[in-house]
Amino acid sequence: MSDGTAKELSIGVLALQGAFAEHVKMLNTIPGVSAREVRTDAELLGLDGIVLPGGESTTMGLIAERSGILPALRGLVHDKKLPVFATCAGLILLADKALHEKDGGQPLIGGLGVVVDRNHFGSQLYSFESELEVTHEKIRSTACADAKHKGIFIRAPAIVDVTAPDVQVLARLPEFERDDGNGGKTQCIVAAQKGEQVLVISFHPELSRDATWHTYFIENLVRKGTE
Repeated sequence: MSDGTAKELSIGVLALQGAFAEHVKMLNTIPGVSAREVRTDAELLGLDGIVLPGGESTTMGLIAERSGILPALRGLVHDKKLPVFATCAGLILLADKALHEKDGGQPLIGGLGVVVDRNHFGSQLYSFESELEVTHEKIRSTACADAKHKGIFIRAPAIVDVTAPDVQVLARLPEFERDDGNGGKTQCIVAAQKGEQVLVISFHPELSRDATWHTYFIENLVRKGTE
């Protein structure tokens, strides 16, 4: 803006199912951000970025399909019209390929060149909190002073393969890498980024008090897109 005041950013959170309210609350703690729930394609208008929350990816995809918002979401991602931050189930929706889908498959948005393993760590009984191996300096520098880059994993997916050169790995859990049967190890990637448009993570920062990942999304994807 001409007076040097930063533009207030409007961030939508897909509110069809899952932990959308927690994302809205956390985003609204970031200065210069106004977050709101989104359920229809009309409510996508005027947004500077969108969050796809955790939840149950098959249910979320089916509701998005039946409500008519799925084609609009695909257009935003595939045409690179809007920065997207996806957590847990949202990551599954953005993947080009998902392993261990339910019978009959599930609607996906796609657009991210990765292979995701649904419920990679087991059922909800095996949910856990773990420290991440963060490989990206900007994430480390964005962290709160007392943050140790821990992630809360609830029936979480993991990226087991990156299939496109424009996808950058941001964090992983090395202790969960497995033998691939060929003398190597499968990957256990829990955070990745595609250019300055898509940020995906396997875990639930909205259930913690650490706004590192939300702040990183705002400062490094959304604000850059509005400059």
